[in-house]
Amino acid sequence: MPALRVPSPCRLSCAMSLMVEVGENQPGRMTADDIIAGTRQVVKGLEALRSENRGISQRLQEALIQGHGQEEPLGSQALQLLEEKYDLVRKSLEGIELGLGEAKMMIALSSHIGALEAEKQKLRAQVKRLCQENLWLREELAGTQLRLQQSEEMVAQLEEEKKHLEFMNQLKQYDTKEERKDSLASLFASDEDEQRQGMCRGDTAMAAAQQGGYEIPARLRTLHNLVIQYASQGRYEVAVPLCKQALEDLEKSSGHSHPDVATMLNILALVYRDQNKYKEATDLLNDALDIREQALGVEHPAVSAKGAGGLPTQPAPCPLQHPLLGEVGLE
Repeated sequence: MPALRVPSPCRLSCAMSLMVEVGENQPGRMTADDIIAGTRQVVKGLEALRSENRGISQRLQEALIQGHGQEEPLGSQALQLLEEKYDLVRKSLEGIELGLGEAKMMIALSSHIGALEAEKQKLRAQVKRLCQENLWLREELAGTQLRLQQSEEMVAQLEEEKKHLEFMNQLKQYDTKEERKDSLASLFASDEDEQRQGMCRGDTAMAAAQQGGYEIPARLRTLHNLVIQYASQGRYEVAVPLCKQALEDLEKSSGHSHPDVATMLNILALVYRDQNKYKEATDLLNDALDIREQALGVEHPAVSAKGAGGLPTQPAPCPLQHPLLGEVGLE
């Protein structure tokens, strides 16, 4: 029987360490691709070695069967040697199978790591893109908030202008001559009301004011009509601020001692009187009288006629259309 060649463990070890030897012979550090390429070469060598060892194992097995089945069996030493060779080849095959499994696992693991790395790079690119998009959205939000603030300021300004224009429009509605006459005519009470209440002046005081040469400006007449309208509707929260604002404007433009200021004080006193605020109304009328005495003189008809009327000491049913305008000559 021919002698069988059994691969030594050194040969198997050399095949397994091929990848390490290749890496050590290279001047630089091995990359992942180099490791995978070396692993594939080791796999090919191990597969060839496995085929060779399988053939040897098969021949040893056949030799053992023949040695036991011959009429003249082999000696015990020969059979023992064959069995030792067979066991050695079988252990070599087990080591080769283990090396192949580890190499294939390494290749699969490398592929999986490569896929994870690619996914990580993809996620990094997405994070970078999202950061840029977030920065752009922040800039857009800041610009939008700035435009919103400017729009709100513009809306507030336009609302103020609208209120001012509405107020001017209401003044214009009473600025025509016919409407002014109709409105002023409605201010005077009947003779019966004058006799019953004793609150309003009369034609004597108005004539005296006209003869004195003092004429109420048309804008104050218009403002008076507007205040009367608000007061007749019970809208004192509008009438009082309107009078105070007009009084403030007159004092800034003409001074506190101007007769127009006295007229405005009279109008505000009417509103207070209708609210039963007689103390405030009396103070305003006294202030208006002082202004007329300083501006027109004590002997002026508009001043000397002051005794023709006044404020009641008790609440009376006299409506606001019974003004104390005889003192200032409204007609």
